[in-house]
Amino acid sequence: MDSKRLIIFIVLSMSILLLWQEYFAPKPTPQQLAKSQTTAGAPAAPGAGASAAQPADASKLTSGQRITVNTDLFKAEIDTVGGDLRRLDLLKHNAAEDASKPFELFTDKGGRVYVAQTGLVATANPALPTHKTVFTAEKTSYQLNGDKLEVKLTAPEANGVKVSKVYTFKKGAYDIDVRYDITNGGSAPLGATAYFRLLRDGEAPEGENFMAHTFTGPAVYTAEGKFQKVTFDDLAKGKGDYAKSANDGWVSMLQHYFMSAWIVKPLNGQSICAAGTPCRFELKESNGLYSAATLVDLPAIAPGASRSITVPLYAGPEEYNVITKVADGMEYAKDYGWVHIFASPLFWLLTKLHALVNNWGWAIVLLTLIVKAVFYPLTAASYRSMGKMKALAPRLERLKEQYGDDRMKMQQAVMEMYKSEKVNPLGGCLPMLIQIPVFIGLYWSLLASVELRQADWILWIDDLARPDPFYVLPAIMAITMFLQTFLNPPPADPMQAKMMKIMPVAFSAMFFFFPAGLVLYWVVNNVLSIAQQWYINKQIEKAKKLALQS
Repeated sequence: MDSKRLIIFIVLSMSILLLWQEYFAPKPTPQQLAKSQTTAGAPAAPGAGASAAQPADASKLTSGQRITVNTDLFKAEIDTVGGDLRRLDLLKHNAAEDASKPFELFTDKGGRVYVAQTGLVATANPALPTHKTVFTAEKTSYQLNGDKLEVKLTAPEANGVKVSKVYTFKKGAYDIDVRYDITNGGSAPLGATAYFRLLRDGEAPEGENFMAHTFTGPAVYTAEGKFQKVTFDDLAKGKGDYAKSANDGWVSMLQHYFMSAWIVKPLNGQSICAAGTPCRFELKESNGLYSAATLVDLPAIAPGASRSITVPLYAGPEEYNVITKVADGMEYAKDYGWVHIFASPLFWLLTKLHALVNNWGWAIVLLTLIVKAVFYPLTAASYRSMGKMKALAPRLERLKEQYGDDRMKMQQAVMEMYKSEKVNPLGGCLPMLIQIPVFIGLYWSLLASVELRQADWILWIDDLARPDPFYVLPAIMAITMFLQTFLNPPPADPMQAKMMKIMPVAFSAMFFFFPAGLVLYWVVNNVLSIAQQWYINKQIEKAKKLALQS
């Protein structure tokens, strides 16, 4: 029986290791260019017979004059080259490494590239402005004072065509409208394609570490294709399955807590796609940079006529109450992977509890209590089985002494003992295995919640998304895991028993690097488990005493 228990222990340990490696451990990123910045070419004109994104230039992103924009939510920098949005600081969110600074979402500094680019292309007029065109601006500095702020850039007139690019920032909103105003002063109709893309390197975002790792990369959502993400590694290999065209949805770059996305169809709004011509989506890699773009074919503009196209750009946190008001399906940006069916309702419940107590820390405590209560029958059955196994430990030792090295007779005697006492040695494992997907779902719902960022709980815990600064919660976690080993039935094998004593300490060491919100959940869960198992063990002892007295 000892060998069987050892096999079960090894199988469960390997399962946990594989689950961790598959769903929690960080995935390697593709080889990046050594601190170089390159830029992909403009999309090909309609009918040109080329892919929409040509190979990247070997040069760095060209920079011109910078235009600064300050709003209640952003500190932005727009470059006159291409009218690119090159830098975007989120003023309501602090940096992961230096809490005194705002979080930098877009950047082209320090060897990093993450920018928003747009442009126009047409075979009949190759001089239309792209992300390489030098625009002129009316001012170099803008400050939002009212509800809206427009930043206008003008491209050089070419072949009688006038083009302006206008950014509209709105008070209290993370979505930025990007508009092209096109006037055809030429003598022939003008057909053009507008492209709107996000360009970034494959480096891990600031604050990402091997203990708190989520998906970083491009994703596409459409009503028909639903949510589809593609890894940087797949793009580098020219692979990736996603919707190539639609009249709705969005294309994005995702990372832990934050996202950017070009919105094809805003919530309760009109699609940006021309009637009868769906927008195209394109995800590509070139020279170590990755682009996520939507391309819009514009109806022909007659000579002397004008046309405008506006595409919203969302750039901000993945807050559920914010992104769900921007476009359909944006709640999927809070990517929970294969446990979405469990994580999504758990997060919904967490938000309801937060609305009740107005504190994310106490909401986590209440959520843990509720989950524990729901699974009480299963955990009680598991603990009763383990309690009976623990009560049989002295008899098991006597059997070992009685049969010595005769393992066949020893196993037969142990099985007879289990049969007579009506104990299932796997009874403590099976109820726990049923709960694992829910617990993993709860893990992901907490890990992906930007709502916990900068959210305080009590005393020294002032940011549930950062590790406990004094390691108090991880220390309590280690103590509770160690205490649980005394409540579980001791393994028959001495070496296995030692491993069971060491594993909780080794496992709890990881929690020193985990966000405090996650550790808080595990601490509360462990304390409740200890209380429940102690209570059930006492019940078993009481029933045994009554049986002996009768």
